[in-house]
Amino acid sequence: MQKAAEYPAAARTAQEKDIVVPFRKVFAALLTLGALSSASASAQMIDTPASHAVIMDHATGKILYTKNGDEPMTPASMTKMMTAYVVFKLIERGELSLTDKFTVSEDAWRRGGFPSGTSTMGLVPKDTPTVEELLHGVITMSGNDACIVLAEGISGSEEAFSRRMTEMAHELGLTSVNFVNSTGLSGEGHVVSAEDLARLAKMTIDDYPQYYEWYSLPSYTWRQYTQANRNPLLEVAGADGLKTGHLESSGYGLTASAVRDGVRRTIVVNGLPTMAARARESERLMRIAFQSFELKTIGPETLALPDVEVWLGETRTVPVSLAEPIEVAGHKAAFSNAKVEIVLAGPVKAPVKKGDQVGKLVITMEGSEPTEAPIIAEADVKKLGFVGMALEGVRTFISSGNE
Repeated sequence: MQKAAEYPAAARTAQEKDIVVPFRKVFAALLTLGALSSASASAQMIDTPASHAVIMDHATGKILYTKNGDEPMTPASMTKMMTAYVVFKLIERGELSLTDKFTVSEDAWRRGGFPSGTSTMGLVPKDTPTVEELLHGVITMSGNDACIVLAEGISGSEEAFSRRMTEMAHELGLTSVNFVNSTGLSGEGHVVSAEDLARLAKMTIDDYPQYYEWYSLPSYTWRQYTQANRNPLLEVAGADGLKTGHLESSGYGLTASAVRDGVRRTIVVNGLPTMAARARESERLMRIAFQSFELKTIGPETLALPDVEVWLGETRTVPVSLAEPIEVAGHKAAFSNAKVEIVLAGPVKAPVKKGDQVGKLVITMEGSEPTEAPIIAEADVKKLGFVGMALEGVRTFISSGNE
């Protein structure tokens, strides 16, 4: 006969993988959207002709919408956001100053200046711009020459600076990043995901607001050369950054952020066919970001969860609740079809103490990332004594024999 203290075969198998408990009860905390109707609930989720797209809520960092958002892609000049961030970080650490000057090399001029036929600040060999001037050249003018001058001045070579960019990005949690240059010009293996670009935008805004203001400047002049900011969304209400990008291999892209009524949203698009298509689609997605997406806070007191079974406990179940309030974000039309599950890392085994984490709540909605939150026990459950375990073993044996 099976020993009383052993798990039955079914429980032992379940221990080896997560146990998913569907919880599809319509709970008011998710669905109190007021204007949400049955018509809107059946509406199609948004789509975009962009090959990659992301909408992010800035305050929470939640991805509200993603299309191939975690897929590494060619970012073109959106790379320059990381180039600038590295410089901001070095200034913060005291390793660099805005007034430091770097000399323009022949190489920087040839590969990033007027002879290159690419985006340029208009530098010429032996110019000695300050770091501040070069940052404006990077941010507003999208100057490849400015990027190379900074890279060579800081790290000795663009290759070494690119490694530093990648290492810092990884330290920041931007794991998709692999940069082989500071400019975003074509380079084998030069990639970053749209979601990581959105996260980098958030870090730039949060960590360096004094420099982020530069992303909204309409133009910048270096000596006699003036260039307008290429961000098409700067003409849209509330928009204040960040960076465009374009290569034949990547299409037209943009990372942009805007604030309306105290709420900030950030979008990333890439792979659009023309500059005009980029302007139209980025404006459309930014409008949708504010109008069609909802961010809801759900507290433990507003969400009644089913009890969770306990193995070898004096009671067979334990009441559970959310450990803390969570924020759920997504398209308004997706809330009514949200899939809600309790996920347990194997059977919950007694003893259980009130406050112990026993699993997690997973909320999945179309078009956005799943939301996960810990759930905790709301009561103590003592372990069965010897007699109780023996009886449980007999019950389990009889039950399994009837299957």
